[in-house]
Amino acid sequence: MTDLGPLEPLLGNWEGNGGLDVSFHNDDGHIEETTYFEKAHFTRIPIVENGEQTMHGLNYQMTAWRHGEEDMDPFHDEVGYLLWEESTNQVLRCFAVPRGIAILAGSTVSPDAKTLHFDAVPGDPTYGLVQNKYLIAKAEATDYKSSFTLNDDGTLSYTSDLVLKLAAMNGEEMHHTDHNTLTKVS
Repeated sequence: MTDLGPLEPLLGNWEGNGGLDVSFHNDDGHIEETTYFEKAHFTRIPIVENGEQTMHGLNYQMTAWRHGEEDMDPFHDEVGYLLWEESTNQVLRCFAVPRGIAILAGSTVSPDAKTLHFDAVPGDPTYGLVQNKYLIAKAEATDYKSSFTLNDDGTLSYTSDLVLKLAAMNGEEMHHTDHNTLTKVS
């Protein structure tokens, strides 16, 4: 195992054509499923040192296009960092999406873990999320859970579940979920 711990196998460029997004569609006023194609890039960053804390990590970008719209603007683009702190076995995912949400999620995993869990809740001083005023009023995020799984066949699968309290649904909660399986292309 290298200094990247469980992040090491993610290095490189990945693509997946079997993505499924389940989300509220404002134009239609209801929850719909959208299939998508996706590209993900994971690149090593310099060592991060904060006093006695040392972390190793990757920067990443995940971009998705609806099927049939691959030549158009993507419907999802996120950029962030995956970090590994070996001394505490903490894995962190910190990222932002241009809708006005920033998330720092994490958990404890072993250095050879094949599944990495990332959890965050609003207001948590360590693994939390913040969102803009419009989203608080219209689609307030109340919980976030995701995982990356390195499969035996060399693929990478992920799941994401962002729980939203939607004004358009009279304050009811819905699970905005995404999942895909990616293959390393370089």
